[in-house]
Amino acid sequence: MKTDIQIAQEAVMEPVSRVGEKLSIASEELELYGNYKAKISESYLRKIQDRPDGKLILVTAINPTPAGEGKTTTTVGLGQAFGRLGKKAVIALREPSLGPCFGVKGGAAGGGYAQVVPMEDLNLHFTGDFHAITSANNLLAAMLDNHIQQGNELEIDPRQIVWKRCLDMNDRVLRNVVVGLGSKMDGMVREDHFVITVASEIMAVLCLADNMEDLRERLSRMVVAYTYKGEAVTAGQLGAVGAMCALLKDAIQPNLIQTLEHTPALVHGGPFANIAHGCSSVRATKAALKMADYVITEAGFGADLGAEKFFDIKCRMAGLSPDAVVLVATIRALKYNGDVPKAELGKENLEALAKGIVNLEKHIENLQKFQVPVVVTLNAFLTDTEKEISFVRKFCEDRDCDFEISEVWEKGGEGGIALANKVLHTLETKESHFKVLYDENLPIREKIEKIAAEIYGAASVTYVGTAESQIARLETLGFGNLPICMAKTQYSLSDDPSLLGRPEGFTVTVRDVYVSAGAGFIVVLTGSVMTMPGLPKNPAAFRIDVAEDGKITGLF
Repeated sequence: MKTDIQIAQEAVMEPVSRVGEKLSIASEELELYGNYKAKISESYLRKIQDRPDGKLILVTAINPTPAGEGKTTTTVGLGQAFGRLGKKAVIALREPSLGPCFGVKGGAAGGGYAQVVPMEDLNLHFTGDFHAITSANNLLAAMLDNHIQQGNELEIDPRQIVWKRCLDMNDRVLRNVVVGLGSKMDGMVREDHFVITVASEIMAVLCLADNMEDLRERLSRMVVAYTYKGEAVTAGQLGAVGAMCALLKDAIQPNLIQTLEHTPALVHGGPFANIAHGCSSVRATKAALKMADYVITEAGFGADLGAEKFFDIKCRMAGLSPDAVVLVATIRALKYNGDVPKAELGKENLEALAKGIVNLEKHIENLQKFQVPVVVTLNAFLTDTEKEISFVRKFCEDRDCDFEISEVWEKGGEGGIALANKVLHTLETKESHFKVLYDENLPIREKIEKIAAEIYGAASVTYVGTAESQIARLETLGFGNLPICMAKTQYSLSDDPSLLGRPEGFTVTVRDVYVSAGAGFIVVLTGSVMTMPGLPKNPAAFRIDVAEDGKITGLF
């Protein structure tokens, strides 16, 4: 059996200019990064603003398990299937972070015969967007420390600096560091911190900005520290915004690549959903809606994280209204939720399936709260049995969800035609009445507790450390009316990764709350989730190499 990277490397790609022609993008409107990658020009984005919007389809999933779900694979394969049906479709994905590529999760190009290519480029440096974001983030950090060194005119309290440096790599030893060691000329000695680039507020800002002017305004609002009097200090006050915009000038433009079957793919931005808002850029999504009749996008991790933030943050801010949701699961993952060991997931086990399917049930209930039609799809495995598939089909249809099998990993677009037809049927027969979960003007605690109760199923929320005082401070400073971005483990509906299925009666523990004023939301850290992940004992980096002919091996 061929690996994902072998399939990708054997693909015959079309020049990206030809991919652009399918969307009526003239070659001069593309800024080429070689033959197969391009950025879409600002002039083209302006030209299409008055076109009508296509249909917006979100792909999400149950909570991830070691058994695999295949959300990105399904997104790519569904886009390819729409193409095979003669539909004008575009997929919109996030860019992958280097951290997971060299850690444990792998890349974000899809899998099997449902991938976006060039796969190696996408999973490594791509068009340099993440490097630009890292540079802009660390420029701001350097200017903040330099301001203090050069007299501290803004009276910044060094003990209340909240802006962190970043690096696009899993590097746990940088979570807590001491900077400024050495002589007086080396700066003030203080505790500092690193986050992974995908958790940087600049990533969120880039993904939520409508244009360069909006980007500039959002960057200027970012809170970097507090004064001795407790007043917020912003990036705008430090005079850093113009230089950051210069670094981000190209990064704000959406990237165009293709699938294995040459379906156009806009891949832009990459915030994690467990520690950030988990959606590709607003610019790419809005542009795709003007370019095609159907836009298929995804949100990170399970629906309790990515989909909730897609709806309550991205759609709320951008004025987007999704028309349907595809919820991805696998028989194997559902049995894993029913306490079956990974080694035994290939055996038919209806009892375990019935026990584990409650995880899928909760995600269905959650998505229906947003009043968007739901299609459940099973990413097919050879070990799935007819009895198991029939059980899941009836379970979904009893809950007013359309259902279909997806075989896109094995068969590409052909394996997604049944699912594509089911999605088209849903779009034609069921109307979306999209609404957000909560009123953003509610007090911060009420918003946190509504998400915890209604989306996670928590019995209560407890606040530890300085969380309650931070909430009070943010409301006093005028940030109380922002939506909530929950940072939580992706492996469970709760904030405890060991609680599988549909846990009940649990308490969500909030340990920190801070404002991302430029992005426009309040970040709430729960449980033990980290904004700088670490590498596992056997990282994927062990298996990655370059052959004599220059081909990369080991990426997945």
